[in-house]
Amino acid sequence: MQGAVTVSPSRVPELLLGLATVRPVFLWGAPGIGKSSLVRGFADSLGLECVSLIGTQLAPEDLVGVPQLTADGRSRFCPPESIARDEPYCLFLDELNAASPDVQKAFYSLILDRRIGSYELPPGSIVIGAGNRATDGALARPMASALVNRLVHVHLRASATDWLAWAADAGIHPWVLDHLTDRPDHLWSAPPKTEEPFSTPRSWHMLSDALHSFGPALDEAALQVVAHGLLTPQHAVAFCGYAKIVRNAYGLDAILKGDARWPARLEDRDLLYYLADAFRGRLVKVLPARKEHASEQLRRTAYRAKSLLVQLAEISVEVAQTVIADGEDGNPVLPSWFLVEAARDMPRLVEARR
Repeated sequence: MQGAVTVSPSRVPELLLGLATVRPVFLWGAPGIGKSSLVRGFADSLGLECVSLIGTQLAPEDLVGVPQLTADGRSRFCPPESIARDEPYCLFLDELNAASPDVQKAFYSLILDRRIGSYELPPGSIVIGAGNRATDGALARPMASALVNRLVHVHLRASATDWLAWAADAGIHPWVLDHLTDRPDHLWSAPPKTEEPFSTPRSWHMLSDALHSFGPALDEAALQVVAHGLLTPQHAVAFCGYAKIVRNAYGLDAILKGDARWPARLEDRDLLYYLADAFRGRLVKVLPARKEHASEQLRRTAYRAKSLLVQLAEISVEVAQTVIADGEDGNPVLPSWFLVEAARDMPRLVEARR
C-alpha cells in the first residue's frame, strides 16, 4: 500500500493521540525508519505498557488460546497471558501484514471489537499495528479488505530533521551526527532490488553503536568493513571519506583557498570522492541560477572552481565528472552558465598548467 499523504515521525505522536485512543491504527513505512520505536515511545508517554506481538512468529492458536473445560462441562478458550491483562495497555501488532492469512483473520475481532473469545481488552487500552510495504522488497502479504477497513492507515516517511533532533540527545556518535547534518539526503535510501545493505535511520544508529564500541582503535580498514556492511555503497564511501577528513584535518575549505591539494593517492580515493561530492554541493549552494545575479566575489569563486575541476580531472576524470554530472532526474544540478563556461575554459586552463 502506498499512501498519497505521508507524515514525518514528529507528527506521529500527535496523530496517534487523536486516533489510537478511539480506533486501531496501522503505521506503514519502509524498513528501518523507526515505526516500532515510535509506537513504544507513544505508549510510554501515556504510561501504558507496550505488548508486542510479531505477526510472522504467530499461529492462530497463539491468539485464540487453548480450550479449557469449565465446571459445567463446557469449554472455553483461554487467551494467552501476554494478551489477557487486567490493566490497560498498548497492544502493538508488529509485521501484521506479513502474517499468514489465518493469523490476520484471528486479529479481526481483537482489532475491531477489542475482544478475543470472552476476553475483552481493559478500557483505556489501545491497538496499533505496523508493517512494511511490498514495494520495499520486504516480506508482506496482501491485506484482506475486511482487515484494511478495520484500521486507520498512516503512512510514515523518513525525516532527517526529526532524526537529527532525536539523535542529538540519544548518544549518537558525533561523526554520524556531523556527517548527516552535512548530508541529510544520506539518512535513507530506497531498498535495493538485490540483497545488499542500504541506508536507514536504523543502520546509521547501528553504525554509531559500532563506532562507540570500537572507539579510537577502529582503523581505516575496519571502518570500511563496518560502513559497507550497513549502508548503501555510495553512502558508505562518503562516510569513510568524511571520517578520513576528521582524522587527518583535511577539509574542502583548505582546497578552495589553495592551502591544500586534492588527495592523489590511490588509497585516498574514497576521500577524493567525498571531497568532490562536497565540492559539488558547495557550488550548488553558492552559485546563482543566472550569471548576472553573481557578485564579483562569486565570479572569482566560479573561476577558481573551474581551475579545481581541471586539477581534479588530472587525478581522476571519473571523479571530476561526478561534480558536473546531471541529477538523478536527468536535469543539470549546477547552473547552466557555469557548465557552459567550464566547457569553454577547460582547454585554456589545462594548457596553462602545462
